[in-house]
Amino acid sequence: MSDYKSYAQALDLVNDKDLIEEYKKYHKNVWKEVNEALCSIGIKKMKIFLLGTHLFMYYEARADFDPKIDFQKYTELTPKANEWDNLMRKFQQKLSDIPQDQLGEWWSPMDLVYDLDWFKQQ
Repeated sequence: MSDYKSYAQALDLVNDKDLIEEYKKYHKNVWKEVNEALCSIGIKKMKIFLLGTHLFMYYEARADFDPKIDFQKYTELTPKANEWDNLMRKFQQKLSDIPQDQLGEWWSPMDLVYDLDWFKQQ
């Protein structure tokens, strides 16, 4: 069994071209304290993809990581991480086309429906 699990979450950006460009610029220069805090809560890899206003976040974290409990803990580790989280919310909004019972508190979790590893010969 692997020491890490994969996670996927989705969120939308506010539909404003200038805000989207500003969001992208921030993510080219994520504050050091934010990256350190994410690593310290057990996240090994993280990538965020953008299509139009839709964000898709893929990350790998410790096998015992629970996104509902553990993810936001990064904001408690340093004031800069908390500042970052609050700043990013100006650009973001919850998904609008997802049933309420499938929405997360902010980022919405996605179900894994395919993994090539399932079919590789062992």
